[in-house]
Amino acid sequence: MSFAAGKVALITGSSRGIGRALALTLAADGAAIVVNYKRNEELAAQTVREIEAAGGRGIAVRADMEEPDDVARLFAEAASAYGRLDYFVGNAAASAFKPIMDLKLHHLDRSYAMNIRAFVLGVQAAVPLMTGGGRIVALSSYGSIRAYPTYANLGAAKAALEAWVRYMAVEFAPLGINVNAVNGGIIESDSSAYFYDVEGMPSLEEKVLPKIPKARQGSVQEVADVVAFLLDPRSEYITGQSLVVDGGLSIVAPPFFDDATGPLRLGWAGTSSPDDAATASSDG
Repeated sequence: MSFAAGKVALITGSSRGIGRALALTLAADGAAIVVNYKRNEELAAQTVREIEAAGGRGIAVRADMEEPDDVARLFAEAASAYGRLDYFVGNAAASAFKPIMDLKLHHLDRSYAMNIRAFVLGVQAAVPLMTGGGRIVALSSYGSIRAYPTYANLGAAKAALEAWVRYMAVEFAPLGINVNAVNGGIIESDSSAYFYDVEGMPSLEEKVLPKIPKARQGSVQEVADVVAFLLDPRSEYITGQSLVVDGGLSIVAPPFFDDATGPLRLGWAGTSSPDDAATASSDG
């Protein structure tokens, strides 16, 4: 029997992107999914159809995670449909990508409401439904630990989110509930496309991806698979952690390998000739 068979998962922002990929992954294991969406009813309905085609069950619940009443109703509908909850994944996010001096009060308030308050209120609603223990995962990003243009508002919120994860992990461990975060790097999605479309942002293909050791964007499925691992019993002894999924982006620093020349450029660092490189490769 697969680990998610018969389990119930609520995933915010799950009609597209990472949330959708995770919903379909769990559905293929036989889980029931509460698909949360904000506006696009048809897209959410299509996700539910795909969940059922994959072998799971699903319902779609429209709820704006910035609104506390909507958050409460979302979990009430989940409880009404399934009677309990095994997994809660906080995936929905939103922010304004602007320099700090251009941020207005409503930008700050919305970032807090969507990225921090919604998760805390969601956890408060989820925990009473996890009567047999459970798993909670928050989606974070590398802006929580690194600084880059226009991301202060969201990056600071994600850093706060990871702090909440650590506190929650300690308080809920006696209840058999693990709480973790997945810290994603540059993931190919609607969100990253929007971010790199901001005026003045460097070219993703020419300036950014070459700096990543894996030299590419991650996929939503790669992130979803890490979240699924944290829901799996095999991760039972992991709690209060932020697992980084970024292709090595957060471990590099200037001077970048990509900016080096000659034998230091990439791939064959430490070799003196192509022949040496070929020998090193075959020995591996």
